[in-house]
Amino acid sequence: MAALRLLESALGRRVPAGRSVPALATGGVCGFASSARARAKSYADAVEAVRDISDGARIMVRGFGLCAIPENLIGALLKTRVKDLTVVSSNVGEENFGLDLFLGTKQTTHIVCSYLVENSLCEHRYLAGELELEITPQGTLAERIRAGGAGVPAFHIPTACGTLAQEGGTPSKSLEDGHIAILSQPREVREFHGQHYLLEHDVTAGFALVKGWKADRAGNVIFRASARNFNVPMCKAARTSVVEIEEIVDLGPFAPEDIHVPNIYLDRGIQGGKYEKRNERLTMRKEDDEICKSADSIRTRILKQAALDFEDGLCASLGIGIPLLATSYISPTITVHLHSENGILGLGPFPLKEEVDADLNNAGKHTVILLPGGCFFSSDESFAMIRGGHIDLTLLGAMQVSKYGDLANWMIPGKKVKGMGGAMDLVSSTETRVMVTMEHSTKASEPRILEKCTMPLNGKRCVDIITEKAVFDMHRKRGLTLIELWDGLMVEDIEKSTGSTFAISSNLRPMQHV
Repeated sequence: MAALRLLESALGRRVPAGRSVPALATGGVCGFASSARARAKSYADAVEAVRDISDGARIMVRGFGLCAIPENLIGALLKTRVKDLTVVSSNVGEENFGLDLFLGTKQTTHIVCSYLVENSLCEHRYLAGELELEITPQGTLAERIRAGGAGVPAFHIPTACGTLAQEGGTPSKSLEDGHIAILSQPREVREFHGQHYLLEHDVTAGFALVKGWKADRAGNVIFRASARNFNVPMCKAARTSVVEIEEIVDLGPFAPEDIHVPNIYLDRGIQGGKYEKRNERLTMRKEDDEICKSADSIRTRILKQAALDFEDGLCASLGIGIPLLATSYISPTITVHLHSENGILGLGPFPLKEEVDADLNNAGKHTVILLPGGCFFSSDESFAMIRGGHIDLTLLGAMQVSKYGDLANWMIPGKKVKGMGGAMDLVSSTETRVMVTMEHSTKASEPRILEKCTMPLNGKRCVDIITEKAVFDMHRKRGLTLIELWDGLMVEDIEKSTGSTFAISSNLRPMQHV
């Protein structure tokens, strides 16, 4: 009876007659429960929670950009001076913040990631031969981590077929003189249902450093907004998961069905202290502000044309760069469900000043809002939507596109390493139309549309093209066909500025205006 009354007090409601009463974990609200039923051990000091991470350890550290990074645990690991770390993360942080701090102290020697963002220190250390990089498509990385937590040692995936990720030869480590020291190895390929798939292996680690929003005293965790990202699969894929929480609450404030990570996956927890929660790209709008609409620029021309592909009820995923701005031109008479690869469906515009939320960012790390009816989910779930063909349209940027719709957008060999990001996954589904929005030529007036891409590919025969000069439709066998032309331009103008041959539609028409 005493246990029943204690349970009723914790839940704030009476327990129905005949309902079995579980043993209750006890302990202060400031930490996880201390009874034998509580799996996660509570730590008052973040340094103590990570002190047994030894030199040469393999760790997972979460966040998407700077959203939901475990600031206190990163700071604690810096204090321990552990070295030769292998770090698994979607990206490497902003300069002088987040994971970049490990690069500054040279505690990291090997990184498994999908995107380097604009981190010049990481790029410099890699090109100088001081850092080994295993660059993996973002959705593939999420699925490899999910598989690691689910006890699946390997699986086949359509992402990256026909690229260096399949063929091998991606430079993983350089020498000081710029020569390549380590190249990636070819992958096994199998055919299922007429499509090729790569063999990928799971990713696990000794430790995962995870950032949560709230946890109850039993150790169940929930996340805020887009902060779920890689946190969920990483909790499950490490032998020891160390979770820092903004607030540890008593039992009952959130419903059992709302828990994102059950306590079985947690081993250690701390209540974090001060959080900076830095916004990587703080972007705001003013009331009635319509971004770029007043400017008759090259980018605006591309955006207006891209917006014509939005139809009522469409689900569209937006890559970083120009595609993220296309939403400014969606007709107010239609509803488009916008997807962001970091775990958002129902993506809204940039926030007003009072709406800024560091836990709510889009794929480009810009602050955004969620529209009514929208929802959040983890990165592995997000890319399952993409590869599963549940997205109708994807907009991407590009460095180069070939005559047959091959896409190159992640590396300039020997010069720039952006990382694959999510683009390889975004073009992997044959059920989704993929449209590249890009300027027709580089700043040096070199064509971006080529007979054959000279840069490493994200995918083969997968994209249509919109530029400020023209719109091209792509056929997997016949190649590109010019279907629309900007006012005042002739076909000869397109031929001169395009580095490949193309067919001309018998119904060639002017580019439409919004």
